[in-house]
Amino acid sequence: MAEQFEKHARTFGGLTLVSRVTGLVRDAALASVFGVSAYTDAFNFAFQIPNLFRRLFGEGAISAAFVPRYTEMVRDDPERARRYVGLMLGLMAVFLWGIVIVGEIFIVSMWMGAPEAQYTLGPGTTVGGVVLPTISARYTRLAYELAAIMLPYMPLVCLMAVGGAALHTHGRFGPTAASPIVLNILMIAATLGLYPLALSGAIDPATHLRALAISVLLAGVIQIAWTFAVLRRVRPVYALRDPEARAQAYTSVRATLLAAGPMMLGLGVLQINIVVDGLIASWPSIFGPTILGFDYPLAEGAMTALTNAARLYEFPLGVFGISIATAIFPQLARLNNDPAEFAATVRRGLRLTFFVGLPASVGLMLVGREAVGVLFQRGAFTADDTARVAWVLLGFAPAIWAYQSIHILTRAFYALKQPMTPVRIAVSMVALNLLLNLTLIFTPLREAGLAWSTSICAMLQAAALARALARHVPGIVDRTVGASVLRTTLLACAMAAAVLAVGALLPESSGTGHAMREMVLALIAKVAAGAVVYAGLAAILGMDELHWAAGRRLAFLRRLRR
Repeated sequence: MAEQFEKHARTFGGLTLVSRVTGLVRDAALASVFGVSAYTDAFNFAFQIPNLFRRLFGEGAISAAFVPRYTEMVRDDPERARRYVGLMLGLMAVFLWGIVIVGEIFIVSMWMGAPEAQYTLGPGTTVGGVVLPTISARYTRLAYELAAIMLPYMPLVCLMAVGGAALHTHGRFGPTAASPIVLNILMIAATLGLYPLALSGAIDPATHLRALAISVLLAGVIQIAWTFAVLRRVRPVYALRDPEARAQAYTSVRATLLAAGPMMLGLGVLQINIVVDGLIASWPSIFGPTILGFDYPLAEGAMTALTNAARLYEFPLGVFGISIATAIFPQLARLNNDPAEFAATVRRGLRLTFFVGLPASVGLMLVGREAVGVLFQRGAFTADDTARVAWVLLGFAPAIWAYQSIHILTRAFYALKQPMTPVRIAVSMVALNLLLNLTLIFTPLREAGLAWSTSICAMLQAAALARALARHVPGIVDRTVGASVLRTTLLACAMAAAVLAVGALLPESSGTGHAMREMVLALIAKVAAGAVVYAGLAAILGMDELHWAAGRRLAFLRRLRR
């Protein structure tokens, strides 16, 4: 039973890999056109709003309370499950579109009271002979406009997430994992398709970003249509004419919402923390260079630098960590009455997660500058921007293994129908995160201090979750997990030594027009050396985690073991 989730994890991970690659292309396109600027700060801040609701309603409290209950119904009473999922999606649609109406009224009122942005045409960033204006005053109005355009994306992506959670229970992970590809392709098309008009001066950067926001909304329409088309095979019942069946469905939905309610309050605090982080990073671009009459420690572009760095550490997190956690969740829900199998599944998930996450942490710390440069450095994104984003990435990278473990451990609590334990632990991290944020941005770390704060809190959160889960389910962390962690750590050290050795052999960057080619060669050489050493030693040691990740015991691995 413990190994069954890995097949789904590979399916989800493969599609997520494609979506993350297209996501990196999307971010590279944005970076090349707009650079690290107040424009992208405004867009990233506005785009954060529907994503916050997605985490709270779509992938957070609702899904956590929905999946275990729906899984049990599918197992015990399929007809009741059909009525339950139909009513849940219908009520969520009404509620979320109501939030959109109220939110649009609020955003428009704020927009009307915001001052106009002031522009200066020098010294701006020159792209293709065109000087992009830089912001010299608050640019709040653009942020509000973009937020108003993208807010309707919120109910679409939330309903897609809950519908996708229902499909996960039926072993269908493809539509949910592939849906972000649609978003990325449309955003790339809007960014690059309108670029010639931007170069000719036919549209300004603000208009270009408005078109980009519209592409996000269009992607949401396509994503929800796709998800519901596949969901038709589950045959949800949206119209409940039988009074007894309707009452039964309402009882199940009410129980789900009651279970999700306390967790929503806790997650609401977490989402406020995310908004505060965004405000801290976006302040100089949206609200100005001072706060309470004092110079603000961060400069324009801090939000974009943080976002671009996050995209790189989120790549292995999404492809491996979240894929494993998403695939393992329905299985844990089915095993919540079998402590031995439940513990074995969690142990296997943690071992696999650490086996993938630790080398990702070490690798990004060692090749971060080359990765940022190869991905982003072109057009409006300069070498100075590369150094700035790489500095932030160095703060995010050490805790990739912790971010991944948190997803596994949190879903284990959800499967046990004890959602408040991870929420209490997470909320306790909010105060620490905020304290570290407000402290570290005043040090030489600047915006990288926000990244280091995130890493420190993630590692502490992972440790606290593991300790709490071990009290509920004995055997979650045993000798096999300890031995796996030790071997993985030693392999990661060997990998780091190989990467540093390759770096020492490579020539110093010339700083000329060949700099990009040198970064590409350095990145390829370092990644190849690290991967060969890590995977080769894992094969020689016969580590089960390598076989689990590969999905089969390859013949040459068996020979290496002998």
